Parts: sequence; C-alpha cells; structure tokens
Amino acid sequence: MSDIKKKSKVREYGETLVIALLIALFVRAFVVQAFKIPSGSMEPTLLVGDHILVNKFIYGIRIPLVGTKPFTLKKPRRGDVIVFIYPRDRKKDFIKRVIGVEGEKVEIKGQQIYINDRLIEDPWGVYRRTISFGGLSAKGNFGPVVVPPDSLFVLGDNRDNSQDSRYWGFVPLKDVLGKAFIIYWSWNWRAPSLLYKVRGKRIGHLLR
Repeated sequence: MSDIKKKSKVREYGETLVIALLIALFVRAFVVQAFKIPSGSMEPTLLVGDHILVNKFIYGIRIPLVGTKPFTLKKPRRGDVIVFIYPRDRKKDFIKRVIGVEGEKVEIKGQQIYINDRLIEDPWGVYRRTISFGGLSAKGNFGPVVVPPDSLFVLGDNRDNSQDSRYWGFVPLKDVLGKAFIIYWSWNWRAPSLLYKVRGKRIGHLLR
C-alpha cells in the first residue's frame, strides 16, 4: 500500500512540474519574456547589463516559428521601445525606439528629426560626438525616406553609436516581438567590487 502511495506522490509531483513548465513556456512565448541588454546603443535609457521584461501580448500574439500574427491589439507608436528580429540576422534580437510608422516621411537634419516635413520633439536622442559613423555625414543627415506599409523606422537613443534603420532599413511589423516596459535587474560587471555591481536604483524602473 505504501508503494502505491509513493508512486502516486511521484506522479503527482511530476504532473505538477510538467504543468508548471507548460505554463512557463506559454508565458514566455505569448505574454512576457526577459531580455538582457548587450550593447550601449540605447544609452542612457538602457545600459549594458540591464535585464528587461518585454510585453509580447500588447501588439498581438505572434506564432513562434511561423512568424504570423492572427490578430493585432494595437500597433507600435512613436516613442515605444521595442524588441524585434534583426533583419540582417534572424538569429538575433535587437532593441530600438520607434520613430516613424508606415506611410510617414522621415528625415534627419543634424540632431533634428522631421516627420512629414514637420520637426518633432525628440526627448530620447543623445548625441555625444560629431565624427562620421557608418557612412553618415558628420552632422548625421539622413533621408528623406518613406516608411513602407506594415513597417517601422527605428533608432537607438545613443544616436552616435547605434546600428539602426539609418543603416539597414525598416523593421517589418511581423518581426516585432514586443514592447519593453521595465528593468527588473541591472548588473554592472565592469564595477570594481561586488558592492557596486548591482545597480539598485535601476531595478523596477519603468521604460518610457
């Protein structure tokens, strides 16, 4: 009798673990996923070593492997920080900020951004140098270009050190994985001691 009870307990624990694993996989695939920031292209908004959570449900459920979205709740808007599949290497995920949406004409003159020939507010962009980078002029002039249907024009907040739509083009909406919304952990591996490696003030910071 005790052996039967023991087997029942083992089976019960096993079923619980399987269910928990399935729930975790579902949440990761369709609801929320964690990402780590590997580069400084989004500084100062995001630093190397920041760990963020991404809302994968907000723009509609994306079916893994197939890459289609049966329905869309809403589309990304200017200012959203999004994670997407890198167009030049689909094994990589990139994070940038949405600047232009489908149908908009985007032009950059120096440190100013024009959408449909109107200067827009750009509280996110940071410029730290004026030398030539990646084929852009010293002043950073770009465009004008028109964002194609079902696409986005994205930039890194660290405008002088970001490979973004200025270099490799537009992001298809179908490749958007979700919207970054919070920093849940931040680790500065370059800090001299353990005391300074954890960036406590950044933990829990909401992204805007």
